[in-house]
Amino acid sequence: MSDVQNVKIMQTYLDSLSKGDMDTVGKLLADDVTWHQPGNSHLSGLHSGKKKLFAHLGKFMELSGNTFRAKQVGSTMANGDMVSATLHFTAERPDRKLSMDGVDVMRIADGKIKEVWLFSGDQAAEDAFWK
Repeated sequence: MSDVQNVKIMQTYLDSLSKGDMDTVGKLLADDVTWHQPGNSHLSGLHSGKKKLFAHLGKFMELSGNTFRAKQVGSTMANGDMVSATLHFTAERPDRKLSMDGVDVMRIADGKIKEVWLFSGDQAAEDAFWK
């Protein structure tokens, strides 16, 4: 696929995620997607397969009372099958708030998101939020 097509997939993913449109997110993910969640919290680690990934994303929503949101705030760039985007994500819990920038990097193959790496602006603060 072209860089333009891969950028469109990333942008559609981020737009759908920001709206909570998990049906569209699911259609963009490969069945064998691999998700690299950074940090040292109980949510961190490698999550493989669409079913496990949806359970993982569901945990973010559960812990944040469905307030977790991510939206694109900067450029989306592609280099072949690798695409990156800058974003801002927020979430709330009864006793704390999370608001920070990040970068998502994806590997796209055959029109599907195959692998995702996440980078947080302040990983220690994100870990503390999810504890």
